[in-house]
This record gives sequence, structure tokens and C-alpha cells, in this order.
Amino acid sequence: MYSSLNLFRVAGSMAQHASQRQALTAQNIANADTPGYRARSIAPFSETFRDDPTPVALRQTRAGHLAGGQLSAQARVEFADTEASPNGNTVSLEEEMVNAVNIQREHGRALAIYQHGMKVLRTTLGR
Repeated sequence: MYSSLNLFRVAGSMAQHASQRQALTAQNIANADTPGYRARSIAPFSETFRDDPTPVALRQTRAGHLAGGQLSAQARVEFADTEASPNGNTVSLEEEMVNAVNIQREHGRALAIYQHGMKVLRTTLGR
């Protein structure tokens, strides 16, 4: 029932995006000493969502409403812009630690949105 609500879909997309970013950050940290390894990154959800060519529009539920559209955001993995060490490795542990904290915040924000949506849904149902 609640999976058709856009609020929950966006919160789920935010959490999945944060999960992908965290996995990539962990992979970068694990390869911090690998010669020639190039650090990779995924842009934050807000940037990915903003750069998405598919516009976000209102959902039309009645004929008199504005036309609706689909919500989508695609994550693009890119190589990080950092200076290479003498062995060709571009991983900066300091940057990866900062990324990990930002990713934790993104995931917390997604969880807060989901929890708030559930609270509103429960209140609406009278529970």
C-alpha cells in the first residue's frame, strides 16, 4: 500500500544511493595502498537528482490536476579528482573519511523522511 506513495519511493531511493556511495567509499579505503588504483566516487543524491534529465513533476490523480511524471535519479560512478601519489594511487584517506560522514548524514536523512512519512500515515489512519 505505502510503496505507491512518492515520499516512500524517494526515501528508498535516497537510502539506496547512500548505500552505493558507502560501498564505493569502503572499496576506495580498502585499496588505499594498491598501486595504480584510481579512487571512484558517486555524487550526492541532491546533485544526482538535480542533474537528472527526467523532470520531476506532479502526479495526476484526477483529470483536473496537472499532468504528472515519473521520479528517477541515476547514480554515475566517476573517478575522483585527487592528485596521484608516487605509486599512481589517487585515494585520499582524509577525503574518504569526510565522504563517509556525509554519506552517513544522507542515510540518516533518508531514514528520517521515511519515519516521518510513516508517522503521518499512521496518524491519518488513526493509529
